[in-house]
Amino acid sequence: MKKVNKSEKEWEEILTPEQFLVTRKKGTEPPFSGKYYNNKEKGTYLCSNCKSELFSPNTKYDSSSGWPSFYAPILKESIICIQDNSCNIKRTEVVCAVCNAHLGHVFDDGPKPTGKRYCINSISLEFLKL
Repeated sequence: MKKVNKSEKEWEEILTPEQFLVTRKKGTEPPFSGKYYNNKEKGTYLCSNCKSELFSPNTKYDSSSGWPSFYAPILKESIICIQDNSCNIKRTEVVCAVCNAHLGHVFDDGPKPTGKRYCINSISLEFLKL
């Protein structure tokens, strides 16, 4: 995968203020507020920053968390997981492997077959409908 490297200023110029806050400054959107948490359409979820393919609706499930949740990415290589100890909580941050956009966090309380819950901000995603 070819990396996308932009300065913070370049990202700020092309993203909405909300996208910049979440994807570049590691913010989060309130639960049940994002446009994809309840999306059941067929298509592919892309990174909202670089348009890389990240998640399939085949791995999406209702975790009742208020954010789109998936039990696996399309390709393991499409994301990077980083230990996150902010907020005095041990978590694992999920970022786009191509542009390092903050996507959300992954937890070990998901369904089979992986047992993972990739809890992703809607604003970090773009949906490409089939």
